[in-house]
Amino acid sequence: MKFNFYKMKKYVLNLNVQSNGDYEVHETNCNWVPVSNFEDLGYHHNCKDAVLEAKKRHPNKRINGCFYCSEPCYTS
Repeated sequence: MKFNFYKMKKYVLNLNVQSNGDYEVHETNCNWVPVSNFEDLGYHHNCKDAVLEAKKRHPNKRINGCFYCSEPCYTS
């Protein structure tokens, strides 16, 4: 299976918990991406896949998409 990395986006998980208890997934070009204290989630076709990867790695954390860059995955 070949991956077209040009159509994929790079995502990170903010390891700083938000005031509502969420940990947010961001595209790396988001204005709200953390400068430090984040985990690289790699390249994904969409935020849904990135959120699933973060949930797989951190099953006990509330993972959510960023309202600004991953709006289809934002649930809080």
